Amino acid sequence: MLLEKKRLLVTGVLTPQSIAFHVARVAQEQGAQVVLTSFGKAMGLTEKSARRLPETPDVLEMDANDPGHIEAVAGDLATRWGSLDGFLHAIAFAPADALGGAFLDTPWESARTAFQTSAYSLKAIAVGMLPLMKEAGGGAIVSLDFDASKAWPIYDWMGVSKAALEAITRYLAQYLGPHGIRVNCVSAGPLRTMAAKGIPGFDSLASQWGRRAPLDWDIHDPEPVARAVAFLLSDWAKAITAEIVHVDGGYHAIGADRVDGP
Repeated sequence: MLLEKKRLLVTGVLTPQSIAFHVARVAQEQGAQVVLTSFGKAMGLTEKSARRLPETPDVLEMDANDPGHIEAVAGDLATRWGSLDGFLHAIAFAPADALGGAFLDTPWESARTAFQTSAYSLKAIAVGMLPLMKEAGGGAIVSLDFDASKAWPIYDWMGVSKAALEAITRYLAQYLGPHGIRVNCVSAGPLRTMAAKGIPGFDSLASQWGRRAPLDWDIHDPEPVARAVAFLLSDWAKAITAEIVHVDGGYHAIGADRVDGP
């Protein structure tokens, strides 16, 4: 199996519609041991969703903006496993005034929150898990992205934060590569998740995706994204790092909507 004997930390599971939920499921199906994280009021949702996985994993509390929480999770994993083969970063948040066309009016405090939670947290978790990944002899880090090469009309400071996430991925790849740790992003097309509900205009964006993507795109199917993440977490991707892998039906490469033929 692709991830046999791998020990993986998966963040970002809220509901069974979450991309991270499907990553955890595919990872278990491919032989991995999985631990989830959540925090605050979301813990109950995550624990409920965890019971719907093939094997019910433990859920550890971790606020990615709290160094103490990251340290506590690392301590738990050190006791539980002694090492860590990889983790999924599926954490993003922007206040309402940082989305939906408010770009010019967004205060620094809201932009900072979006950046710290959605981008800087990747570095924070990577540093916190580094000793465990060194103990494993290397491993893989994957984060969930949304194409930051363009300015999206509704994405605003979350788009800026995703651009930062991509840059942090490249720098982490540079500094963690000597330890045998690979760092990549998966840039997914729009999917109907709880996170998507918080993005003003999501339905408009999602509805036009199929008019441009060469491959059919199902906004209700996270499976292709989950499988790509599983591949990047596996040894089959051993020479891949600092990459942004697009799993979006090819939308990113096409310059205009399709024109129907005669």
